[in-house]
Amino acid sequence: MPLFAALLSVPLPEGAYPPLSLTPQQQRQHTHDALLAWLWADAQRQPVLMVWDDLHWADPSTIENLGLLVDQIPTSPILAVLTCRPEFVPPWPPRSHMTSLTLNRLERPQIEALVRQRAGGKTLPREVVEHVVAKTDGVPLFVEELTKMILESALLREEADHYALTGTLSAVTIPATLQDSLLARLDRLPTMREVAQIGAVLGREFAYEMLHALVTVDERTLLEGLAQLVATELLYQRGRPPRATYIFKHALVQDAAYQSLLKRTRQQYHQQVAELLEARFPETVATAPEVVAHHYTEAGCAAQALPLWQQAGERALQRSANLEGIEHLTKGLAVLATLPDTTDRLQHELDLHVTLGPALIVTKGYVSPEVEHTFARAWEICQRLGEPPQRFPVLYGLCAWYWVGGKPRQARDQAEQFLHLAQRQEDTAPLVVAHRALGLPLYFMGEVAQAREHLVQSLALYDPQRHRTLAFAYGQDPGVAGLVLDAYALWLLGYPDQALQRSHEACTLAEELAHPFTLAYMFATLAMCHQYRRDREEARRHAEAATRICRERGIPYWLGVGLILQGWARATRSQPAEQLASMHEGMAIYRATDAALFLPQFLTLLAETYGAASQPDAGLRLLDEAYTIMDSTEERFYEAEMHRVQGELVLAQTAAQHAQAEPCFQHALAIARRQQAKAWELRAAMSLARLWQQQGKRAEAHALLAPVYGWFTEGFDTADLQETKMLLDELA
Repeated sequence: MPLFAALLSVPLPEGAYPPLSLTPQQQRQHTHDALLAWLWADAQRQPVLMVWDDLHWADPSTIENLGLLVDQIPTSPILAVLTCRPEFVPPWPPRSHMTSLTLNRLERPQIEALVRQRAGGKTLPREVVEHVVAKTDGVPLFVEELTKMILESALLREEADHYALTGTLSAVTIPATLQDSLLARLDRLPTMREVAQIGAVLGREFAYEMLHALVTVDERTLLEGLAQLVATELLYQRGRPPRATYIFKHALVQDAAYQSLLKRTRQQYHQQVAELLEARFPETVATAPEVVAHHYTEAGCAAQALPLWQQAGERALQRSANLEGIEHLTKGLAVLATLPDTTDRLQHELDLHVTLGPALIVTKGYVSPEVEHTFARAWEICQRLGEPPQRFPVLYGLCAWYWVGGKPRQARDQAEQFLHLAQRQEDTAPLVVAHRALGLPLYFMGEVAQAREHLVQSLALYDPQRHRTLAFAYGQDPGVAGLVLDAYALWLLGYPDQALQRSHEACTLAEELAHPFTLAYMFATLAMCHQYRRDREEARRHAEAATRICRERGIPYWLGVGLILQGWARATRSQPAEQLASMHEGMAIYRATDAALFLPQFLTLLAETYGAASQPDAGLRLLDEAYTIMDSTEERFYEAEMHRVQGELVLAQTAAQHAQAEPCFQHALAIARRQQAKAWELRAAMSLARLWQQQGKRAEAHALLAPVYGWFTEGFDTADLQETKMLLDELA
């Protein structure tokens, strides 16, 4: 009950139900589950027919709920009929239990059948039927309207079983279009016309209470007008006044009534509706600000509409309804374009862009053109306004666009500017984000120790309580992001246990915050953390959790990452070739976001998987692409591992390739030492030691491997250190 009350914005009796101690994401998920459970319970009692009409107008949350229904509907006795215009593209893939039907315009036999039905089964003169067929062009509503108009005219005389003509068709003014037909019906009663027009301004569905507050006629006249509209089947009625709700029979009926208003009159009505909502229905303003914003927008009251679109966007994003939020904020930007270029206008535009940016990152990926435009424009506004507080989320958005786009040097320069500005603030929040923003490009450029210095400072300043709202301002929680990246750095620097502890802290914090994008980020990046450790089971578990959240929430960037790592984690269980499809699917999704970050690493993982599938040549071709991308982007943190995998693939081609493989291992070893990457150094030393062992150089292999292994003080349960210990024992 509390879930449905919140969904419908209905207040609950005080003390009747315990409060919902749920995050917005959890409440959203529970609401979806409750709606489906309600439906399943209904279907257990008797078969259910559901009709979802006009999907092309559905909001994203409704589409999301319908997608869940589509997946589960084969399990219950339910027939769902979904109607939409041809331009609507369902977001769910085709299913075997779905049948698609294209409804064309009515053919002559169908038109004649509909005419007979409207005539109560009585026969109409052939000339009348021919005229209806010719005029209506197979549009069902026009067939109904034109038939009804002719029946109500003096042209026909009703007999026992048929209608007879009393004159010629030319003697009666017959509308040439559906719009003319509907307007002609409204024109017959001026009172009915005004009621229909104001109702059309309110929407396809409207409440008697709202209509009564707006019309100029007395209540008796209003009730008569509504009764006439219902009797003529232009409106449907649910309930009784004053609690009645009215629905236009068809969207075209509403359009006809709406378009019959002069533009100025229409704007006046919209303004009256908006002012009435603010004065008498404050709960609507609080729970559905987009409704009031719509009326002010249509009224031409841009200044009043703008903050409401901002409020609607923020409210949607807080509920993780990202697509609705983007829609509201985009409408706000459209309204903004009608205002003069003032400081206030710039401030409003900045607020809209800063709110819009993280939502676009979630739905489009970090490097989409929309994200670039949003943050570039926001930064331009920041420079015009001086030093607004919003400049920090904007700078972070630009940093993310650079580093995910494969431009770590530009990202580093932007992050250094970010840090310089943040150090001048009393508030620690910008500094938390700035240190992490600088640590990230340094890490990916292979400057791991320097990166960790900034990550440690970021985490020292982070307070989960004070900074929990930063996830909404920056798109993801900086504490979780900092912990994950520090786990990467610790592992690479040779501290596997500390890295694992950091990953556990990140997981706990992300689950407490329950911010969807942060959760998707956490699961995907921790899957990568376990991939570094070669813990395939944990990598698989986290990757599957990431893909599940990303599919539910529509997060393409981390979905691609999750699928790649999921395929890698499953690859060597039995049939590695079977998992290549998952990795390729993930790569396709990831590349579609225009991301370049991680590509050298992902291509290396794919190459390694091809090697496990006895296809080393295919793996080496992928490594060629990885090197090209690395040279272009300067993303070098995975460089040592790339050379090591190349050496292993060369050896897999034929055992005679020892001479070509050894330089790869030596190169990997040199890069790892230069980067202080003890994890890569150990792995490269192990590959080289194995090669020397095969060549009979046991002493040299032991002398190479023992000091590297001896350096480690933790992580002896990891696959790398266990295998190193076994190899050292063999070489002793």
